[in-house]
Amino acid sequence: MTIAARKLRQQEELKKSILEASWEIVVSEGWAALSIRRIAEAIEYSVPVVYKHFENKDAIVEYFTLEGFRLLAKDLTAAVDNQICSKGKIQSIAQAYWNFAVTHQKHYEIMFGLGIPKCEVVNSAIEMKTTVHIMISVIEEAIAKNNKKDVDSLLKFKTFWSILHGIVAIELLSNTAINQEPSPILKEAIDGYISSFIN
Repeated sequence: MTIAARKLRQQEELKKSILEASWEIVVSEGWAALSIRRIAEAIEYSVPVVYKHFENKDAIVEYFTLEGFRLLAKDLTAAVDNQICSKGKIQSIAQAYWNFAVTHQKHYEIMFGLGIPKCEVVNSAIEMKTTVHIMISVIEEAIAKNNKKDVDSLLKFKTFWSILHGIVAIELLSNTAINQEPSPILKEAIDGYISSFIN
């Protein structure tokens, strides 16, 4: 291995250590506890070393935010792929969304700014756009299959995401452990949503 290759590997390993230490802080103490100084202490390096890899704390937050959207998009894609009818796809997206919030609670918090400032750059990221595209595609397909030409797909998308996020956010902010099984409120809301434009 050349000196340059060895240095590159060491830099990659250090970046990985920074991210691992960051995640440990977040999981044990929450997003508000994350700081460059705390990370430097955890990996036993100086603060400037951390800054060589990440411009600031926001850059680390952005990394985990985009990682969260990649994971969510993957889960939603798998949920849709397992269904044939529009109703089943929408129900599966709702279930997958809930499951994601349960199993990736810290990601969810930072993705949607629950109690902490959110990186604005994320709104234009491909990871965010992929998540949106999956949901809109299913809704547009449902509108077409049910011959509902007067239904606004963007409005239906915003309504759908508002239902999902609103109910999940209430659960996450209630200071109790979010249940593995979707809330009965979510099921009722999704059933009502589906019946509003799917026969």
